[in-house]
Amino acid sequence: MWYLLILLAVSLAVSALGWIYFIYFFSIGYGFGISALAVAVALIFGSSLTLPTALMCGVLFIFGCRLGLYLLTREKRSDDYKKILYGPDAAKKKPLGVVIVVWIFCALLYVGQISPLAFYLGNSAGGADVHEGWIWAGTAIAACGVALEAWSDAVKARAKKKAPKRFVTCGPYRLVRCPNYLGEIIIWTGSFLICFGASCTVWQWLIAAIGYIGIIYVMFSGARRLELRQTQTYGKDPEFQAYTRTTPLLLPFVPIYSLAKHKWLQA
Repeated sequence: MWYLLILLAVSLAVSALGWIYFIYFFSIGYGFGISALAVAVALIFGSSLTLPTALMCGVLFIFGCRLGLYLLTREKRSDDYKKILYGPDAAKKKPLGVVIVVWIFCALLYVGQISPLAFYLGNSAGGADVHEGWIWAGTAIAACGVALEAWSDAVKARAKKKAPKRFVTCGPYRLVRCPNYLGEIIIWTGSFLICFGASCTVWQWLIAAIGYIGIIYVMFSGARRLELRQTQTYGKDPEFQAYTRTTPLLLPFVPIYSLAKHKWLQA
């Protein structure tokens, strides 16, 4: 699995944006890191690419670029986001050891997330019996997740432009309160499914599972942070109270309406 070292080097290089500003490890470093890893996988296994694996590389590249550009644009245009990004807690200088650990953790996580695609191509190049149906299914599911996340961000941007001080309840926000995070869960679920057709070894399954569980934890943690911020801002609004009682936080049709008490999700 020599190619994992190359992917880790790429991930470390791009996520190093966090040295400029700490939160970039998790935001633009994440988005552009995934897009860079998708390109790296395509280059490493260029001679082994098939139509579905090339499409999956493309889906992940589009996801990363769109997310990174969206976050950069939001940083420049949104006063509320600037308060979060440049608030006292976020701007507080972190100890060097903490920065290094977070940098390495993020780089490893991003490699773990994209590893199923790399394992599929690596095992296929090595003569393993891979099953193309799984890569087709994973790519289709991931593409749906990208579309949902992009739609959610676009709907929220338009709604906030019309009513900056009101919470969003239209479009996909009727289904769940964090549809953009749901989109990411769908993306990485599609990615993880590739392992079922990749003839993965035990170690490969372990690496992919850590990457998948890690990003799912991050999504639930992000949903909890958003819930706490929204409750602080809109908590006294009866309409908001009704919305949060009837609309699941993250998973559609799953009656999880609050994660505020689950402090173990704090990341």
